[in-house]
Amino acid sequence: MQIPRLHPDTIDEVKHRADIVDVVSEYVVLRKRGKDFVGLCPFHDEKSPSFTVSQTKQMYYCFGCQAGGNSIKFLMELGKQSFADVVLDLARRYQVPVQTLEPEQRQELQRQLSLREQLYEVMASTASFYQHALRQSQGQKAIEYLRGDRQFNEATIQQFGLGYAPAGWETLHRYLVEDKHYPVHLVEKAGLIKPRKEGAGYYDVFRDRLMIPIRDIQGRVIAFGGRTLTDEQPKYLNSPETELFNKGKTLFALDQAKAGISQFDQAVVVEGYFDAIALHAAGINNAVASLGTALSLEQVRLILRYTDSKQLILNFDADKAGTNATERAIGEIADLAYKGEVQLKILNIPDGKDADEYLRSHTSTDYEQLLANAPLWLNWQIQQIIKDRDLKQATDFQQVTQQFVKLLKNIVNSDTRNYYVSYCAEILSFGDTRLIPLRVENLLTQIAPTTTPSKPPSAKSNRSHSPLPPSNSPTDRHLLEQAEALLLRIYLHCPEQRPVILTTLEERDLEFSLSHHRFLWIQILEFIGEQIDLISRLHDIYLELAEELGSISHLFHLNEKTKKEILRTPQVVQAAIACMERVLREKRYRHFLELWQETDPEAEPEKWQSYYQAFYTEKIKLQELDRQRTFSLTELL
Repeated sequence: MQIPRLHPDTIDEVKHRADIVDVVSEYVVLRKRGKDFVGLCPFHDEKSPSFTVSQTKQMYYCFGCQAGGNSIKFLMELGKQSFADVVLDLARRYQVPVQTLEPEQRQELQRQLSLREQLYEVMASTASFYQHALRQSQGQKAIEYLRGDRQFNEATIQQFGLGYAPAGWETLHRYLVEDKHYPVHLVEKAGLIKPRKEGAGYYDVFRDRLMIPIRDIQGRVIAFGGRTLTDEQPKYLNSPETELFNKGKTLFALDQAKAGISQFDQAVVVEGYFDAIALHAAGINNAVASLGTALSLEQVRLILRYTDSKQLILNFDADKAGTNATERAIGEIADLAYKGEVQLKILNIPDGKDADEYLRSHTSTDYEQLLANAPLWLNWQIQQIIKDRDLKQATDFQQVTQQFVKLLKNIVNSDTRNYYVSYCAEILSFGDTRLIPLRVENLLTQIAPTTTPSKPPSAKSNRSHSPLPPSNSPTDRHLLEQAEALLLRIYLHCPEQRPVILTTLEERDLEFSLSHHRFLWIQILEFIGEQIDLISRLHDIYLELAEELGSISHLFHLNEKTKKEILRTPQVVQAAIACMERVLREKRYRHFLELWQETDPEAEPEKWQSYYQAFYTEKIKLQELDRQRTFSLTELL
C-alpha cells in the first residue's frame, strides 16, 4: 500500500498519546532514577545501564551508543520499520484518527487500512485451518513427508506453522465463507480462491499441497507457498501478489532470522523454503530464502538493516539454474558491492548439494565452516570466468582477459582494484612469475588507457606567493565538520542565540558547506517565526524523510560533554562562524590568486594589480579568521 504523507496533527497526537515509558517498557526493563528512567540499551550489548528515558521530554538517549529519539524513532530502530508504518501502528493502538496532508485521501486511506486488517485476519484463519488439516487423516501423507523426507521434528513444524491444503476444490472456500462468514470478495483479494472461468462459484488456489506460511517482518501471515505431494506442476506454487504480499519485497523467514542476523552480523540467503527451515532447525538462525525468484535490490536493502558489517552470503544451488540465479543476484546488487556497501560472498556447497541436502549428512558446524570459507563475490566471479576454459588456447585467453578487464573496470577502490589486477595477472601467467609484470601492465592499460599529459604550467604561474594548505586537508575538513555541528547544536538548544546566528550568517552571506548540515539548516529556516517545539518537529521530518539518522541525530541530544561545549556560547558561535567564513574566504583567495597568475602584468597592468590586491586582502582576512577559530575550537573539539 502506498501511504500518503501523514498530517502533522496525526503525528503530534500519536506522540502525545504514545507515552515513551509505556512504549519502551515493553522491550526494556526500566528503573526509576531521579526524574528519569534507566535500563540496559536494546541497541547494543552492555552490562551497566547507560540507556535513559525522560518522561518529561518524551525522549530516550543512550550514552553508550548515542541512540536517541522519541517513541516513534524507538520503534523504527528496534523493528526496522518505516516512519509511516510505526505511526499507523501506534495510531491504531491508541485509537488516533488518521489524517493526511491531502484531505481527499483520508477516506481512501481508512478504507485501505481497514482492508489490510481484514486480510490479516483471513490469512491468520487460513494458516490455522491448514495446520489443523495437517493433523487429520487427510494430512497423513504431508506429515510423513515432513518427518521422513525432510527429517523435521515437531518443534520445527510448529515453529514455521507448516500445514496441509486438502485436496478438495472448495474445502477452504467453504470453511472461510460459509463457516467463518468472511465476504467472498475478501477471500479472493487474499489470493486464496479464484472465480471459475465457466459458471458461477470459486475454487481453492491451493489443493493437496504442503503449505508454508510466508510472514512479514512482524510475523503476520501475508501469503503461502505450497509444495505438491504428487507429480503435479508446478512443484512449488506461491500466493499471487495482494494488498499484503509483494514477492520482490518479501523474504521468507526474515521474521525468524532478524535477531540471528543482528547477533552474527551476517545474513545467509538460500533459494528454497526448506533450505531456510533446515538451517534454522540446525541452529543456524540467520538464514532467509528468496521465494524462488531473483534476489532484488529491495530485498537486499531489507536484509542489510539488521547487519552492521553488511555481510551477505548467497548460498544458491551449484547447478546451472542456481549459478544463473547467483549471477542475476550479483547483477542486482553489484553497484552496492563495488562501492563496498555490502560485503558479498558466494557459497556453493560441494557436490552440487543445497543446504537442506547437505545438513542431512553433515553437522551445523560443517556448514558454518563452509560459510567461514565462502569466497568473496569477485573471487567467485573470476572462477566462473575461467571455468571450463583452456587459457593456452588463444581464443579462450583473449575472451577471459576481456571479461577480467570488464570486471576490474568497475572496482572503485584503487587498493582493491590493484589487488585483483595482480590476482588476475597471476592466473593469466600460468604460474610463471616472470610473466606477471607484463600481464599486470597489459590489464592496467586496458582498464585505464594512458591519457595525453596536460600542457605544462607557464612560467608566470610559478610566482612566489606563500600558498595556503590544500583546501581539502583532513584537518580543515574535521574542524569545519565540528564547527558546523556546534553551530547547529547551539541553534537547536539555545533559543536565545538564534537571532544572533541568523543575523551573522545573513550579513556575512555564509552557508553550511556539508550536505547533511545544509539540509538540516534548510528545514530550520522553514520554521522561523513559528512558536513550536523546533527539535521535536525537525526530528519528525527526519524520521519521515531519511532512512538513517547517523549523520545528524547526535545534534538533537545533549550529554555532559556537549553541555559543556555550549556553555561559552558567544565565543563558540564566533569561532564556529569564523571556521565557516574561512571556507568562503579561501575559495575567494584561490579564485583571485588564479586570476592574478594568469594575467600578464605588462599587457594588463591594472587588472594584474587589482587581482593582486584582492587575493592579498583575502589572505590577510584568512589569517585573522584562523586566529578567531583557533581561540576556542582547539579547546572545545
